[in-house]
Parts: sequence; C-alpha cells; structure tokens
Amino acid sequence: MPTLSPDVGAHLLRATRSQDLDEAFDKVLSEYLELKIAALQDTTDRLEEKWGMEFSTFKRRLAEDDLPDDGYSHDVEQDFWEWEEAETLKAHYQTVQAEWM
Repeated sequence: MPTLSPDVGAHLLRATRSQDLDEAFDKVLSEYLELKIAALQDTTDRLEEKWGMEFSTFKRRLAEDDLPDDGYSHDVEQDFWEWEEAETLKAHYQTVQAEWM
C-alpha cells in the first residue's frame, strides 16, 4: 500500500488547517473535484450558449450534416473536440465524486 511522505502530510494539514490527515485529504479531494466539475461545466455552458443546443443534439446534428456552419470547418471540429472532452471529463469527475462521498 502506498504511503504518504511526512512532508506531504504536513503540507496537507497546514493547507487545510486540519488536525487529521484523512480529513485534510478528504477536504482537498472534495474541493478539487468541485472545482474541476465547475470549470468543465463552464465550458459546456459556453458551448451550449454558442450553439444554442446541448452536446447530444450538436453531436447528432453534426453527424447528420445539419449545423448552420460547415461541419468540417476548423472551428466546428475544435468546438466538437473541446465539448466532447469537457462532457467526458465532467462525467468522470462526477462519478469519482459520487463514489467518494
């Protein structure tokens, strides 16, 4: 089983102002997950607003060549990859968060 170095443990305790290492780690991980999910949600919100639809609709319409812009343009492809990554990572972090809590 991996161990935590005394320096890392001391930094965790100091950063969280906790007396308990498990509590400190829980706090850091919980806050990290919340921040990651919020940042990814900002990305999906921005792209939903830009395109006026959810990712599932965007993905379907892209496959059907039914977007107002050329589906093969650099901007559309870049938005697709950024959006897909944000949705995938957000789902991953939400799963980790649900398992952790």
